Amino acid sequence: MSDTSLLWTPTEKDIAEANLTHYRHWLARRGVDLEDYAALLRWSVEHSEDFWESLWHYFELRYSLDWTAVLQEQKMPGARWFPGMRLNYAENIFSRCDDARPMLLYRDENQPLRALSWAEGREQTRRLAAVLKALGVQPGDRVVAYLPNTPEAVIALLAVSSLGAIWSSCPPDFGENSVLDRFTQIEPKVLLAVDGYYFGGKAFDRRAVISSMQDALPSLEHTLLLDNLGSGCAEFSKTSLWTQAVAEAGDAPLDFAQVPFDHPLWVLYSSGTTGLPKPIVQGHGGILLEHCKATVLHNDIKPGERFYWYSSTGWMMWNYLVGALLARATIVLYDGSPAYPDMHAQFALAEQAGINYFGTSAAFITACMNAGIEPAREHELGAIRALGSTGSPLSSDGFRWIYQHLKSDLALESLSGGTDLCTAFVGGARVLPIYLGEIQGASLGADVQAFDEQGQAVLNEVGELVICKPMPSMPLYFWNDPDMERYRESYFDMFPGIWRHGDWIQFNARGGCIIFGRSDSTINRQGIRMGTSEIYRVVESFDEVEDSLVIDLEFQGRESFMPLFLVLKAGSNLNDDLRSRIKAKLRKEVSPRHVPDDMVLIDAVPYTLSGKKMEVPVRKILLGMDSEQAANLGAMRNPGAIDFFRRYGIEIQERKPA
Repeated sequence: MSDTSLLWTPTEKDIAEANLTHYRHWLARRGVDLEDYAALLRWSVEHSEDFWESLWHYFELRYSLDWTAVLQEQKMPGARWFPGMRLNYAENIFSRCDDARPMLLYRDENQPLRALSWAEGREQTRRLAAVLKALGVQPGDRVVAYLPNTPEAVIALLAVSSLGAIWSSCPPDFGENSVLDRFTQIEPKVLLAVDGYYFGGKAFDRRAVISSMQDALPSLEHTLLLDNLGSGCAEFSKTSLWTQAVAEAGDAPLDFAQVPFDHPLWVLYSSGTTGLPKPIVQGHGGILLEHCKATVLHNDIKPGERFYWYSSTGWMMWNYLVGALLARATIVLYDGSPAYPDMHAQFALAEQAGINYFGTSAAFITACMNAGIEPAREHELGAIRALGSTGSPLSSDGFRWIYQHLKSDLALESLSGGTDLCTAFVGGARVLPIYLGEIQGASLGADVQAFDEQGQAVLNEVGELVICKPMPSMPLYFWNDPDMERYRESYFDMFPGIWRHGDWIQFNARGGCIIFGRSDSTINRQGIRMGTSEIYRVVESFDEVEDSLVIDLEFQGRESFMPLFLVLKAGSNLNDDLRSRIKAKLRKEVSPRHVPDDMVLIDAVPYTLSGKKMEVPVRKILLGMDSEQAANLGAMRNPGAIDFFRRYGIEIQERKPA
């Protein structure tokens, strides 16, 4: 009897040519004989030190000093990997170059596709590194970027990391408050910024935000400006034009600072429900190992293939995209709206650039479905071998649409992971079949399980996504968190010594899994997480607003939905004018991604006795859980406030799937 949920099965040729198979055979020649992926995964977790050490040799990575141990102690938090070694992330990128192929391809809304060779990329990196060094940038200094997804951003990351300085970036569509909430925490020395960007056929001037950053960042000593809109830099203090500075750079060679394995490479940001965004610090060595493993062994990228993921510089998938250079891929960048001038734009790029791995988001796939487009009828997409989807759970309808309207003979890799590790810890394995609505399984070296409330692993049940053993790309620490108190609260409060990620997950007997969205109240829009406190600060600044509650709902099999609930002051009305002003301010000060899908008037926000908004219980009720199970009414300040959400939850559950 056939399995109607089976969508794709690897052929014998697929399995024989898979990078996973090559790695398994390489291990066998060294005395580790593993018959299939399940055995390989089990070995990588049970013998995690042997696994992670093997990657240095398998990938022939560069380092200048050897390690004295693989892992000093098997514990979380506080695991210290490969003490004693010295290396550089950027050096390993350039050591894997292929001069016969371009380093990257780039297109935006206004310019045609163009290529940057490895020789050009190295020379531009050398020049920018020389400029930064002349500005006094040293190992450990922070260099922040307010840049779109362009070749300059990639070059800047490589130049900064070559010096041993620390990178951090926000896309230019982030508003002033969102940017400053991030950059003020890490006290940058140099700002790399763009005066404006284009999106959806419109130009957006960001000079006012740059001025605010310069005023609000006392540590800032200099700004390099890309005048994308041709505005020049005369209005800014301590600012040089990027193109001029790079053109006048000296002839100093491109050197690579040799730093410890756990030397900070970059700071990413992941928001919780309270306080400022969490400044997550990840290291040279951990990211190097993880991105080699992920892009080569799981995405199955072959040398010279063209790897694309639609992203902004504020999403960890941009960092991951750059990491695909470690797989000797040509990366493809796109800057602009994914739907401009229409929903075919991304597929036209795939055809033009000959993309082999097409990376996107579940939200984009849903938008394509709603638009009724059929890419395979309009475009030649034969080069695509695989498609990756992340950012939120991909629905079963999304799986079907891809195989029916995009391509029937590709590997569809639904991935899930996060900013916190800058990778996917459940995702693709090219040697395994693909089933409807299902992620293929855990990634190598990732001891991922589903835990019940008692901390016991469960199968065929929804549980908390946990990681039971340390991984090298886990955060070294949070910036300005010397006692690691905030770090522990973020991941280890529920299950001491076990990483709790904040997602619901369910595993089946064959190792496949389904993600059911966030188990906490963090807003996850198109892969970019934002704390609810950042939303409330803007919304509750309006004179008409008494209180508010925002909930991000990731329905299984349906498009995500984010309602904003408002309590208004006496005499105020939720009219079109107020709706428009709230949306406009959120778009300007937070980001366009975090504008609510609906605004709903309520009498009261539910609160605990200790005065906390009951975001998680309300979220559970709206996703279908019984209210008495979801909320402890006896621990509420205003238990009657739950009644509205009972009724509203029934209403949205009855709506037809998008």
